[in-house]
Amino acid sequence: MMKNKITIIGAGNVGATAAHWALSRRLGNIVLLDVMEGIPQGKALDLWQAGPLDGYAGTVLGSNDYADSANSDLVIITAGLARKPGMSRDDLLAKNVAIVKTCAEQAVRYSPNCFMIVVTNPIDAMVYTAFKASGLPKHRIIGMAGVLDSARYRTFLAQALGVAPVDVSALVMGIHGDKMLPLVRLANVGGVPVSSLLPAEKIAEIVHRTQHGGGEIVNHLKTGSAFYTPGLAAIEMAEAVLCDSRRVMPCAAYLDGEFGIAGCFLGVPVVLGEKGVERILEFELTEDEQQALQESVVAVRQQMAETGL
Repeated sequence: MMKNKITIIGAGNVGATAAHWALSRRLGNIVLLDVMEGIPQGKALDLWQAGPLDGYAGTVLGSNDYADSANSDLVIITAGLARKPGMSRDDLLAKNVAIVKTCAEQAVRYSPNCFMIVVTNPIDAMVYTAFKASGLPKHRIIGMAGVLDSARYRTFLAQALGVAPVDVSALVMGIHGDKMLPLVRLANVGGVPVSSLLPAEKIAEIVHRTQHGGGEIVNHLKTGSAFYTPGLAAIEMAEAVLCDSRRVMPCAAYLDGEFGIAGCFLGVPVVLGEKGVERILEFELTEDEQQALQESVVAVRQQMAETGL
C-alpha cells in the first residue's frame, strides 16, 4: 500500500488525467470524487486495473461521497465547467465559484490538514475562492497555472529553435489569461538567451501564442478544453509537495507584499516542498514587466470582487 492519499475532485477529463499521471508516478492511493454517479467509479476501476501492467500497487477509488476522501494528504480540485469556443475563462466564474466553494468546504471538513491545488478556471479567482472557503493557511493552497503556461511557452520556443523542450527554461508569471506575462528576458536554452537565437518578431509571435494557448486548444476541440498537460501540471506540483523535492515552479500563490502586491493569488515562481509554498522567489522586474504584472493584478482583483467573497 502507498503512504500518501490523494483526492482529486472532479472526474472529468482533467481530473481523470491527473489521476492517471498520479498513478503512473506512484504518488499514493487515489480517490476520484465527483457528483455524477457512476463516472468516478467507472474511471477509477479502469485506472486501478492498469496496476498489474504499470506496476502500480496502490488503490484507486471512485466515489460520490466526500467521507471517502477523509485524511487526504493532498486534494486537487478540477471540478467545474470547461471552456467552449467563444468563451473566456472569466465567463466560467459565476458558475464555478459555487462549485469550488462547496468542494473546498467539504474537502477540509474531512481532511483539515491537507494541501490543496486548484485547477478550475478562472484559476486565480478559484484558488482565492477555495482559500476563503477552506480556511487553509496560505502556504497550503496554490493554483495551477504557471506550470501549464510555462510548458506551452517552452514547447513553442523549442519548436522554433529546433531543440529538446526539456532544455528550454522559460517562466510565465501573472494571471492565467490573456494578460499573462511570458518573460522573454529570462527565457534561455542551455543557458543561452533565446533573444540571441530568435528574431524579435518570432519571439513576439510565440508570446502571443502562449497567451492564447488554451483558447487555441478549445477552438480545435469544440466541446472542451485542454486536459493532458493541465492534469500533469497539477501532478508535477503535487509530487513536489508530497516528495519534498523543493522544486521551483510558477504557481498561483498568495502574495503578501512580494513584487509590491498584497492580498491576492497570482502566478509567481515559488519553492514547493513538504510545507507547500516554502517561499516565493522575488526578483527585480523591468519597468515594462512591472506594468504588465500590474495589468494582471487589476484583472485578478476584478475577478475576486465578482466572487462576492
